[in-house]
Amino acid sequence: MIADLKPYPAMKDSGVDWLGDVPEDWEVLRGRRVFEIRKRIAGELGHSVISVTQAGLRIKNVETGEGQVSQDYSKYQVVKAGEFAMNSMDLLTGGVGIADTSGVTSPDYRVFGIRPNLRVRSRYMLHVLRVLYQNRGFYAWGQGSAQLGRWRLPRKRFNDFPFPVPPEDTQAAIVQYLDHVDRRVRRLVRAKRKLIALIMEQKQVIIHRAVTRGLDPDVALKDIDLDSASRIPAHWDVVRASTVSDFHNGKAHEQFVEDDAEFICVTARFVSTGGKAARRCTVNRCPARIGDVLMVMSDLPRGRALARSFLTTEDDLFAVNQRVCILRPIAIEARFLAYYANRNLQLLAYDDGSNQTHLSNYAFKTFRVLLPPRDEQTAIADYLDKACQIADTQTAYLNREIDLLNEYRTRLIADVVTGKLDVREVTEELPEINSLDEAEHFDDVLEADGETDCGDLTAMPEEPEA
Repeated sequence: MIADLKPYPAMKDSGVDWLGDVPEDWEVLRGRRVFEIRKRIAGELGHSVISVTQAGLRIKNVETGEGQVSQDYSKYQVVKAGEFAMNSMDLLTGGVGIADTSGVTSPDYRVFGIRPNLRVRSRYMLHVLRVLYQNRGFYAWGQGSAQLGRWRLPRKRFNDFPFPVPPEDTQAAIVQYLDHVDRRVRRLVRAKRKLIALIMEQKQVIIHRAVTRGLDPDVALKDIDLDSASRIPAHWDVVRASTVSDFHNGKAHEQFVEDDAEFICVTARFVSTGGKAARRCTVNRCPARIGDVLMVMSDLPRGRALARSFLTTEDDLFAVNQRVCILRPIAIEARFLAYYANRNLQLLAYDDGSNQTHLSNYAFKTFRVLLPPRDEQTAIADYLDKACQIADTQTAYLNREIDLLNEYRTRLIADVVTGKLDVREVTEELPEINSLDEAEHFDDVLEADGETDCGDLTAMPEEPEA
């Protein structure tokens, strides 16, 4: 169907650099002619609080305060269903969306709607606004400090900004086509996400089986009272972590953080992303050695970083920050310890699900470690290295496919809403979908994953019978 798209038969110069040529029957209208900015202060509590993200609009949890910058939202401005809310204070990482329910939002955001009696569809303009964010179309019209991440679009410049406005029947065709494409892309992405989840689940089962049962399926077992296992090989020992490793607390490095500095600052985010989210620092107050197992000590309730491990591969490169600790192996294979300790249920048991968890030094020193003979530890670690590499290669390939699908969708939307591709003929063959306009709300399907480690032991398989 994409191959059937063609340019419009007749084009004209829009007079706008970011827009280029547009179809001959399209208009280019300034923002003040398209939108009506609305400023209504709530004046009271009891409203749903709406936040603006790159993915769209989200309802905050006002009872727990989760995600809120202030508990006093009586001074927030009202957003009615069908109106736009836009983070015009941050053109670099902000977003825009249409509210599908009434609520209140930050006084710093811009709330606006389509002008009455103007034959412009909100869903079409939402696509245009998002393209302007994604392609930085607003950027040249903004002001502030890009270095400080404060690049905003003042009200006057928003009112002066030129927007493409096709005839209403063309808007309807564009919305119908893009919704159809979006649903197809989302189905593909959802299927790939499910496959990634299955691969990760399989990896977790493989790791759990190996670090609690070993590699011999016929090994004799003994009973044990442990959160992560009830039966283990009879020849294995159970020891405290302090028996096989030395514990070291990380130290604060925030004051030394600097781009392109010599050392990698090991934070909880660094560990939880498998080293992908790395900051640098000029001073190393707590250097890690090769083979150190770095563990996250603190995270939000039900956080995915808590007790996650990272195995270091170089001396003196990693500067271990506060709330991250070192388990330095002294009588255990480092890789085996990293696999075993990662998200271990004995450590996760401290998370009550409601308060931020701060694991103590004592928790890490005293949690019990299953200890096979040294040669068996090495064999298990070798086996898991290969199994994890296969799983990680598969998930990396699927994540790349998801990225390409997202890039394709973004580029296609930009070409369609700016008049570079004509979808009118193609949409005649598409099924009619109800509520294509402002009643339906777009949410981005992609979420930060962060699952780049070699396994998560929180989803334990049921212990098989001997």
